[in-house]
Amino acid sequence: MDEGFRHKGWHSRGYLPHLDAPGELQALTFRLADALPAKLVLRWRIELDHGCSDTEKREQQLHRLVARYEDAGHGCCLLREPAYAEVVQTALLHFHGERYRLLEWCVMPNHVHVLIHCGFGTTLGEIVRSWKTFTARKINKSLEAGGKLWAPDYHDRYIRDLDHLANARIYIRNNPVKAGLCDKPEAWPWASASVWPGRRPDRLPDRESPDSPAHDQ
Repeated sequence: MDEGFRHKGWHSRGYLPHLDAPGELQALTFRLADALPAKLVLRWRIELDHGCSDTEKREQQLHRLVARYEDAGHGCCLLREPAYAEVVQTALLHFHGERYRLLEWCVMPNHVHVLIHCGFGTTLGEIVRSWKTFTARKINKSLEAGGKLWAPDYHDRYIRDLDHLANARIYIRNNPVKAGLCDKPEAWPWASASVWPGRRPDRLPDRESPDSPAHDQ
């Protein structure tokens, strides 16, 4: 069977339609369990439902509220510790060129942004789950703890075109600067801007032919 059939295609996880398909570019965010209270997100959703009838605009407004809250540094901000940020960065890089191709990433104190070019054979959910499972096991072992490290689910947006790609890359690279963590993107150690300095997009990758097909060994 073609490995591409394992992907979910267009589907819903309770909000905007999501696309899980090989060859697509995806902007992903996942956060620590205590970074954002679920009750607060629910309150924001209720308020936005009453104030705006456009679903996509509501999600955009919600995303801005969430980003502002995350960047304020709520929760334990465990990933501010260099050793734990390094664990996450290492996990992201591990399957680069195999299950996916990394374009950008940034490990913030309480959340993580990633921009990837999806390969064949490993679904988006499986990719994120592998990151979370490995890092939770590693970090909890170091902490001698067994609690839940990551919040459930993740946020994803497929990249529509070159403008969307450029904006996503700029947002991820500038997030530590915007949050007041450093003066320039290259100064944040746990991000593509630091690990791959000077790298800039010049074209939209071929959506039909990812650089390296994924193989789930």
